[in-house]
Amino acid sequence: MSTELTQTYRSLLADKVRLAEPLEDLRATYRAAQPFPHLVLDGMFSTRLLDAVIAEMSDMTTAQWSIIDKDARERTLRMRSVAEMGPAGTELLGIVHSAAFLYFLSEITGVWQLLPDPYLLGGGYASMRRSDYFGVHSDRSVAYDTGLVRRLAMIIFLNKEWDPAYAGQLELWNHEATRCEASVDPLYNRTVVFEVANPNFHGVPAPLMCPADRMRRSFIVYYHTAGVSEKTSVRPHSSIFAPRLHGSNRLTLKALVREVTPPALLRAVRKLRESVR
Repeated sequence: MSTELTQTYRSLLADKVRLAEPLEDLRATYRAAQPFPHLVLDGMFSTRLLDAVIAEMSDMTTAQWSIIDKDARERTLRMRSVAEMGPAGTELLGIVHSAAFLYFLSEITGVWQLLPDPYLLGGGYASMRRSDYFGVHSDRSVAYDTGLVRRLAMIIFLNKEWDPAYAGQLELWNHEATRCEASVDPLYNRTVVFEVANPNFHGVPAPLMCPADRMRRSFIVYYHTAGVSEKTSVRPHSSIFAPRLHGSNRLTLKALVREVTPPALLRAVRKLRESVR
C-alpha cells in the first residue's frame, strides 16, 4: 500500500479510533504474541459511543436475546438480530466495518481483502450472567451461510469497574488445549483482536462469579476473506471444543444434531415448531 493511501485512511479514522502506540509497534506485537497472534488495545473507541452502546444493551428486552446453551460447553446470551440494534450500535458497527478500519486491521495482521459480516452472525451484542461460561474452543472456520472464511475476531469489552474476582477473563490456550497461556480481563474500552484458525483455542471457561445484578458485556465482530490462498484450504467446521476443566464436556445427542445440521435448516425447523405452538 502506498504511503499516501495509508495516510488517507489513518486520517479517516482519526476522530473515531485512538491508538496509544505506532502502527508498526502494534503490528510487531500482534505477530509475536503467544500462544497465537493477538493484540490487546485499551481506550481505542470513544467513551461517549461505548456508554451509549451499554445503555442500548441495558434497555433490550428478554425477547431480543437468544440463550445459547450447549450442554456443559457454553451458556451465554447473544442478540437475536442486528436489525434491532439501536443508533449507538449502528454507529459503532459503521466504524468497525468501514473500509478505513478494514485497512487498519490488515496493516496489523497481514490479512488483506477483509470482508465484514453485516448480519453479525455469531456476533454483535453479547452478555454473560452469573454462572455463565464459554468452554475453551477453536472458532467456526467458515461463516454460517455465505461460505466465507473467518480470519479475525474482535471483541470490544464494555464492563466498568470489573473486579478480576468476578472471573470472565478471555483465556488464550496453547495448541494442544492443555493450558492457558494468556488471560485478558474484560475491562471497559478494551479491545482484543485475534486470528481465527484451527487450533487457536480460547474461551471463558470458568463460570462467572459476578453479582447477580452484573453482566459481562461485549461487542463481537468477525472478519472474513473469500478464501485463504491457492496453496491453503480450510476444512469447514463449527466450533471445536476442548475438554473442559470446569465441569464435564458431555456431548448429548441433541447437541450432536446441532453440530452436524446446517444452520439454515435448524432455523427452518425452529420456525416450524414455533408456528405450530
